[in-house]
Amino acid sequence: MAHGAELVSSFFMASRANVPAPVSSSQSAANSSGKSAAVLIAGWLVPGAGHLLLRHWFRAALLFVSVGAMFSIGIALQGKVYVPNTGDPLDMLGFAGDLGTGLLYILARAFDWGHSTVQIAIADYGTKFIVVAGLLNIISAADAYALSTGRKPR
Repeated sequence: MAHGAELVSSFFMASRANVPAPVSSSQSAANSSGKSAAVLIAGWLVPGAGHLLLRHWFRAALLFVSVGAMFSIGIALQGKVYVPNTGDPLDMLGFAGDLGTGLLYILARAFDWGHSTVQIAIADYGTKFIVVAGLLNIISAADAYALSTGRKPR
């Protein structure tokens, strides 16, 4: 019976040693929330940049390549790049998805990439590629934010 008590006490002592110390300073909490906001915004503007700031090199590269490739394929397929003021609810959702690509959307609008209407059947697939690239980028920015706040374990 004594052996079981030693096992239980060693388990609790080991688990207490792994618990991180609470943040004692409000200044360090403000710094971490500022860093978290920077990670979120950077992750939205440039695909993978949020993970890059967190030093998750492989994940950052994977996100940059995948979102960039999906966006590029969508543009190459003559996909529609949505604009904000159409009034149609489905176009507004498409605009929100496109805007999720961050700077890629701004570049597409500035250099007139993509089309304003779908003119051929394959262009509809291109439109979906662009929207899904934006949604993936939004999810990756939220993931980087969750990692930076500690809500998601590394």
